[in-house]
Amino acid sequence: MHILIAEDDLTSRSMLAAVLKKAGHEITATVNGVEALAVLEQPGAPRLAILDWMMPEMDGLEVVRRIRTKPSPQPPYLIMLTAKGEKADIIAGLDAGADDYLAKPFDTGELRARVEVGRRIVELQEALFESREILAHQASHDTLTGLLNRRAILERLHEECARAARHGSLVAIGICDIDHFKGVNDTHGHQVGDDVLIGLAQLLTQGVRPYDAVGRMGGEEFLVVAPMEAGIDPLSLFQRLCTRIADHAIGTRGGQLQVTASFGIACAGTTPTEVLLAAADRALYQAKSQGRNRVAADDSLPGQPFPERSGAERP
Repeated sequence: MHILIAEDDLTSRSMLAAVLKKAGHEITATVNGVEALAVLEQPGAPRLAILDWMMPEMDGLEVVRRIRTKPSPQPPYLIMLTAKGEKADIIAGLDAGADDYLAKPFDTGELRARVEVGRRIVELQEALFESREILAHQASHDTLTGLLNRRAILERLHEECARAARHGSLVAIGICDIDHFKGVNDTHGHQVGDDVLIGLAQLLTQGVRPYDAVGRMGGEEFLVVAPMEAGIDPLSLFQRLCTRIADHAIGTRGGQLQVTASFGIACAGTTPTEVLLAAADRALYQAKSQGRNRVAADDSLPGQPFPERSGAERP
């Protein structure tokens, strides 16, 4: 474990470092509170720190207070090293945010034991944090394709619509539906169908801009959310995606398969999300009815950027 030592006394600092290095720990040593605070505020800082109470420039208690004012999902474990033996002093240190204390002059066995307690707690924190991250990802992502799931992509759409309303910009959305997907499942089986969904998700993700979002709405239907500056025609983005899908065979466990997709798109600035989605859905129906493998834009919303491009358009 990486441990920070903050101790202005050379003898104590050397002894601490020697004992902890012998126990297999990596040590960063500082001589005052200012240096210690700077180290603890860096990315990848030590997860455990031993801070002497009395230090020049900034004492250990102030270091603890400042660290605890900064919210962190993985806060460091802080041990106060002190010659103060009064209970009131010990309570003050713990109230400030210290996790444990060690009296000076310290016993090496007690030092190792208290550091071992801190190590176990830090490792439990890391495991808990990792579990939370995994659960958060599972709650917001589709298990098959790895894309944002329906709830998460609709949340992203709400966020982008709110941002567009604040800044006077636009949000374009495209509902993408794989053409004749039932035929893929019926002919090749549902496992191959799953491979097609995964492959199409990758094509969409690779084809959008870094600040666009792609999610799976359910079945073979996907949603692309694309922020747009006012005056920009979003049609070209979805035309490129449509062409990309048609031009790239998807590798499946049954071999290479060529599929196409239809897009229904809508774009607006202050339109409620449910109205925007309904407009894109109407456009998708239009693209399907006019031959599939194409992009159709709904031009019924106020402020949309393609007034002369109603109806289906093929890339």
